[in-house]
Amino acid sequence: MKKVTRKERGLFELYAEDPERADRLVFGRVADSNRRGFLKGAGLAAMAAAVGAQIPFHRNFPAGFIPSALAEGTADLVLDGKDGLVILGDRPLNAETPAHLLDDDVTPNSRHFVRDNGLRPEMAENMDASDWTLTVDGEVDQPLTLTLDELKRRFKPVKLALQLECGGNGRASFNPPAKGNQWTVGAIGNAEWTGARYRDVLEAAGLRKSAVYTGHYGYDMHLSRDASKIPISRGVPIAKAMEPHSIIAYEMNGEPIPKYHGFPVRTVCPGWPGSTSHKWLQRIWVRDVVHDGPKMEGDSYRVPRFPVAPGAEVSKEVFRIIESMPVKSLITSPESGSTVAGRKLAVRGHAWAGDHDVREMHVSIDFGATWKKAKLERPRNRYSWQRWSAELSFPSEGYYEVWARATDDRGISQPFAVAWNPKGYLANAMHRISVTVA
Repeated sequence: MKKVTRKERGLFELYAEDPERADRLVFGRVADSNRRGFLKGAGLAAMAAAVGAQIPFHRNFPAGFIPSALAEGTADLVLDGKDGLVILGDRPLNAETPAHLLDDDVTPNSRHFVRDNGLRPEMAENMDASDWTLTVDGEVDQPLTLTLDELKRRFKPVKLALQLECGGNGRASFNPPAKGNQWTVGAIGNAEWTGARYRDVLEAAGLRKSAVYTGHYGYDMHLSRDASKIPISRGVPIAKAMEPHSIIAYEMNGEPIPKYHGFPVRTVCPGWPGSTSHKWLQRIWVRDVVHDGPKMEGDSYRVPRFPVAPGAEVSKEVFRIIESMPVKSLITSPESGSTVAGRKLAVRGHAWAGDHDVREMHVSIDFGATWKKAKLERPRNRYSWQRWSAELSFPSEGYYEVWARATDDRGISQPFAVAWNPKGYLANAMHRISVTVA
């Protein structure tokens, strides 16, 4: 007899495939025939029981809505030097930070997410930079080979708070699911980086007019341990490398860069996918064409040039390389699932928008029916995320969700639902948390 393998499915996938069956399984009833997205009678009571309180604004539920309290994961992992990160994979290591642990304006090293593509090099494990050198070659007139001491001594240091975000942050919300690490919202950090400006190093090497793109190479090893294979080699257009906030960093929050984050030296190209900020940097190859290293071609870190239907097959010829990340925000306080004593609540978080600034921030407690403008602070420097805060008042006890929506300087706002693409990149749906008013 042929063995049947049962596939586990999450709530989002279940609702997308068969909403009525999903309601039966989750709440023990058949959904309303018009699928307006809210439950009545016994179904509403079942949902209220599931979240632990009555739901005052249930009539505002969007179609196919799943309460935040039911959609969140809770698994924590303790990593050496890390505090409360959630592991997504250990070969390579990938771990994200729960939203409530990202409340600091400058993300501590212990709470910065980790995204590897290969295996960490021995020099990082041993925190020994004595044999480290950086080569800059290709479309330059004076190729460079720098030691760590020379990098620090020859180039004026800069210190900047810079946001780094994985291009796949938010992938877990894609439906149909997209392959890759199932990041929720925590593959983002805003550390303080110290290093030389990328442009100063390129200029010292005698950058040629023929230069088009950079190619980054690291000391990390391919997962197969085959020395002839490279785990990842991406880069940036020369204009991004020459941007004054792109740096070749050797300190993170005033300390040598930790082993997880690229000791001893890495590039930091803020506002673009974190994969362009190469860890354990060994070589910068200046190209006269767009770089074509591993994970630069095909559909890696690329999205279709136009909207596509969820689940559609997309030809690789229509993909474009991801550059600036989209507008996004995060609720960092209170922690999702909190109980509120009284009818007032102070909420806060961060917002960012790739190469752009965030201009407005709004929050909602009635599933998006009405919005309240939040206080939004200016960034510490360009490419640092922005602090926002708001005071909320609840009309009664019960289950609520706080939704956060940022708008950038072009007038582009976060959507409620994710715009699907095959690799699950650029997810920027509004962040939402659950609270119970006692």
